Amino acid sequence: MEERKFTQQEQVRRDKLRELEELGIDPFGQRYDVENYTSDIRKDYGSMTKEELEEKNIKVKLAGRIIRRRRKGKVAFMDLLDRDGTIQLYVRKDIVGEEVYEIVKRGDLGDIIGVEGVLMLTDTGELTVKVENYTHLSKALRPLPEKFHGLSDTEERYRRRYVDLIMNEEARKVAFARPKIIRSIQNYLDNKNYVEVETPIMNNILGGAAAKPFVTHFNALDSDFYLRIATELNLKRLIVGGMDAVYEIGRLFRNEGMDRTHNPEFTTIEVYKAFSDLEGMMDLTEGIISNTAMTVNGTYDVEYKGHQLSLAPGFKRISMTDAIKEITDIDFNQQMSFEDALKLAKEHDIEVEPHFAYGHIVNAFFEKYVEETIIDPTFVYGHPLEISPLAKKNTEDPRWTQRFELFICGNEYANAFTELNDPIDQYERFANQLKEKELGNDEANEMDIDYVEALEYGMPPCGGMGMGIDRLVMLLTGQETIREVILFPAMKTK
Repeated sequence: MEERKFTQQEQVRRDKLRELEELGIDPFGQRYDVENYTSDIRKDYGSMTKEELEEKNIKVKLAGRIIRRRRKGKVAFMDLLDRDGTIQLYVRKDIVGEEVYEIVKRGDLGDIIGVEGVLMLTDTGELTVKVENYTHLSKALRPLPEKFHGLSDTEERYRRRYVDLIMNEEARKVAFARPKIIRSIQNYLDNKNYVEVETPIMNNILGGAAAKPFVTHFNALDSDFYLRIATELNLKRLIVGGMDAVYEIGRLFRNEGMDRTHNPEFTTIEVYKAFSDLEGMMDLTEGIISNTAMTVNGTYDVEYKGHQLSLAPGFKRISMTDAIKEITDIDFNQQMSFEDALKLAKEHDIEVEPHFAYGHIVNAFFEKYVEETIIDPTFVYGHPLEISPLAKKNTEDPRWTQRFELFICGNEYANAFTELNDPIDQYERFANQLKEKELGNDEANEMDIDYVEALEYGMPPCGGMGMGIDRLVMLLTGQETIREVILFPAMKTK
């Protein structure tokens, strides 16, 4: 094995590690019982005057990383970063003792320490811990990035997220906001008597969405399996089984491109409610987003991509054909032959693929001319039958389905149906998907005969919705790339 080479700074830190060992100090420490965090300290005592702090003699015990230090003679000032933020430390040799101060002198930026002391206010008004006990906990053998600007290379920020979290306050805020958002959604649904469940990540049949899968081999069964592209079909099996209202928050995997809003491994929530429908899912989706915004941010108002948005209940609702008509003045809702639609597609530079039918052309018009123009939260409903193999038909016009997508700032956030519960119709839809696959649509569903058989036992009328968690986190934290809200996004191999 090739011998590792260290920079001068890295070598100096290794020398200090040995000096700590010579002083009888474990460079990588032991358990330390933290009693306080900086956010609680500032919340409880940040408004006190210097005299009030001196009178109350408030003791604290906290731990964290040194991110700034300056030492002059027998006094050292440091900034300590813990889970919640930073606080200044004031360390005097005559208080901590000569032996401990020798340890302080060997401290570096990035070292992790524990301190006990009393709160004080400096002459400049900064809340500070006057350290009485100082404990070295872990030696940092690599220096932190210079000048507290973090990692300047965006790719490196994502590769070395651990450094980014140390140096970048915004990254820490997003990292802590994400679980709060998920917990808020869970609480909202739990309070409505939905049950959170788990379904398999590996499946032997591709279904539930139109997407390219990752394929893996199951050695014990000597069979190829897919990493799931959706949780839909298994969740609806549970509705057949009588679970009535279920949801799952989990990872999906789609072997497709990466961009500002797509990562091949991502998180969604899918929700299914027996005896509900498309309107019920609109109300539920609106409620989830509005409640989460208020719970996490304390307001319905957000600024995103330069737009001021309101996430208060009352999202706009419009049919896909009406939305297309508003932009292009073409009314696809009128009776029109495939040949007429094909002619319009050519006139409007719509690329027509071999498997396209009438509905595919309608959807292509929407994607090209309408999708990116939608700014305020808008439910677009009435999707073509050809692109909605799991949605119930519109009872008045079977060309369209009882399906919606939610768009905000040109991006899709949710997709929902009045679920197809007719096993005969479902079988035919799957068969048509197989024909599309033969014509070159590698995102088409496969025939899931077990699911058809499940429907034959009887599934009640049902509403279902899927929503991207990553994009919702982006919206609520003001991030414009999905990599900012996934702690470890997919990256090219170096």
